[in-house]
Amino acid sequence: MENIKAKFHLPGLTHNFRMNMLLISMFEKSPQFFRDNVEIASCFGAFPPSVWNGGRPIGGFTCAPDYVEGVVKTLNSHGIPVRFTFTNPLITEEHLKDPYCNMVMKIANNGMNEAIVFSPILEDYIRNTYPDYKITSSTCKRITDAKELDEELNKDYKIVVLDYDLNNRWDILDKLPHKEKCEFLANSSCIPNCQKRTAEYETVGRQMIAYNEHLIAYPDKPFNMADYSDVTMSKDFNCPAMHRTPFDIRSLRQHISPELIDNEYLPRGFNQFKLSGRGTGRLWVLETYMYYFMKPECRDEARFYFLHNLDNQGIIKIDDK
Repeated sequence: MENIKAKFHLPGLTHNFRMNMLLISMFEKSPQFFRDNVEIASCFGAFPPSVWNGGRPIGGFTCAPDYVEGVVKTLNSHGIPVRFTFTNPLITEEHLKDPYCNMVMKIANNGMNEAIVFSPILEDYIRNTYPDYKITSSTCKRITDAKELDEELNKDYKIVVLDYDLNNRWDILDKLPHKEKCEFLANSSCIPNCQKRTAEYETVGRQMIAYNEHLIAYPDKPFNMADYSDVTMSKDFNCPAMHRTPFDIRSLRQHISPELIDNEYLPRGFNQFKLSGRGTGRLWVLETYMYYFMKPECRDEARFYFLHNLDNQGIIKIDDK
C-alpha cells in the first residue's frame, strides 16, 4: 500500500463551486501547503432544480444549460469528475423522463463523470440510458449489516459510500472485499445511530418533487421548502447537528481525522473520503478544507491566502476598504 493517496470528494456544484475552484487552483499552484498524500477525486452535488437530487435540498433558482456546461467543463478540464447526487428515494417512473435532469446528464455525458444513486428504478434508467456514467451506491441506503454490505461491494459499482455508523467498525471493515471501492463520510455532524436520518432523506426527496411541481404550476411564485418538511426538517426541530462547528464534530465517535486516515485507513487499503458541506456555510467548508488538505504547520498561512482570495473574488466580504 505504499504511495496510496487519500481521495477526497468535495461538496457542491453551485454554492461552493467557486470555493472548490479556489482549492483546486491552490492545489495546483501552491502544493507546498498541502499534505503529501491527498488528492481531489470529484465534486459532488446537483444543479437546481434537479428532481432526482437527494441528501440535501437545493432550490431558489434554476441553473441554465450554459452554466451547467461551464461547471462540468471547468472541473473536467482539471481532471476532476462531476458526481451527481441523484439519490432521491421517492423517485417514480414518471420522474425518469424529467427534462431538466436528462438535459444535465446529456451535457456531462463524456465518459468522465459519475452519478450517485439510491432508487433502483433510477439506477436502472441511468445504466440503460447513459451507460458511460460511473455509478456510486449512496450512503442514503443506510446499509449497516455486514453481509448486505459485502453483497453491495460485489455489485457493479465504482464506489459504495458506507453508512457513517460503520466508520470505525474495524471488526466489519477489515473483512470487507474491494476496500478500494469503500468511501467514508469523514466529517458527519450527526450523532451516531441517528434515528431521524432516513426520514430526513425522504423529506429532501419530497421537497425536491414538490419544488419541481411548483415551478411548473406557479413559476412566478416563491416556494417554501419548510411547507414540505416533517419534524426532522422543520424550523421547530432543534437538531444539534445543525449547530455543530467543524471543531465540535471531531469529538463524535464516527469522525475520521487526517491522522486516522494516515495511520489506519490508508494502511488498510481504504482511500475514498467524502466531505460533507453542501448544507453548511462557507466558513464551515473553509475550515474543513484547511483541516483535511493542509499540512498542520501551513494551515494558518493557507487560511490567510484562501480568505484573501475569497474576498478578492467577491465570494465573501471581509475588508471594507
